[in-house]
Amino acid sequence: MSEKFKNLLVRTVSGVVLLLVVVGALLWSKWSAGALFTVIMLGGLVEFYGLCRKANAEPMYSVGIATSLALFGLAFAVFLQWGTPATETTGRIVLGALLYTMLIIPITFVCELWRKSPTPIANIATTFMGVIYVALPMALLLFVPQQLVDRWSGLAMLAFIGIIWVNDIFAYLVGITLGKHRLCERISPKKSWEGFFGGLIGAVGAAVLFGHLFGGNLLIWGGLGLVTALSGVAGDLVESLIKRQVDVKDSGAMMPGHGGFLDRFDALYLAVPFAFFYLIVVSFS
Repeated sequence: MSEKFKNLLVRTVSGVVLLLVVVGALLWSKWSAGALFTVIMLGGLVEFYGLCRKANAEPMYSVGIATSLALFGLAFAVFLQWGTPATETTGRIVLGALLYTMLIIPITFVCELWRKSPTPIANIATTFMGVIYVALPMALLLFVPQQLVDRWSGLAMLAFIGIIWVNDIFAYLVGITLGKHRLCERISPKKSWEGFFGGLIGAVGAAVLFGHLFGGNLLIWGGLGLVTALSGVAGDLVESLIKRQVDVKDSGAMMPGHGGFLDRFDALYLAVPFAFFYLIVVSFS
């Protein structure tokens, strides 16, 4: 068995395993979906802080992870009560998470006083950059299906994530067959404009198909496909930019043949805020 075929086999098997885990978690229950997103969030945070350390910053892992868990916990508490009357317990959870988030910012500055690090500004900045880059999108992701079909739906969540996957697949297939003009050679030499537009067309087509299956507004779903594809490509390039600075090929080794959490979910991390904002805007139109 050749090395190239062996690598392809490993990549395929690990990809199928990931697909089964994601589909199973999203379709099983809200709690399993929340657990999946928590793992993706924590894995991405650890890898991001690891890359920051390679760039000579010293982010505070404990502060960043604790803040991210508080933010996600707040979002998840609201998510569980979506569509039902608010309870006193939920109100206390939300208030506690908000107060913690408000306090953790000045606490972080104080903690840096005792670390005796030569890069305090970079340390504080990268600590909270991880929260914004990784944790905030995973918190917002909980509410994407509700904006699409007015309720929690694992299938609607899969449809949204599927748009990102279709964009990646079409971009890759078109790129390797027709790609001649480099999209952003300085950051990602293999990406082409042909692949970019191929992925864009595939994502919009998939979004319209999903919209038809859910009985939604096809124009809104098509717009979601466009926004998700554009921001997903940007997310891929942003992660490549970070890795290029510290001269690493993969952000981690979470999946054989696929790299780490950031490598696998980079498009998702950046696409979610743009998609969330888009759906909020069209809901008021």
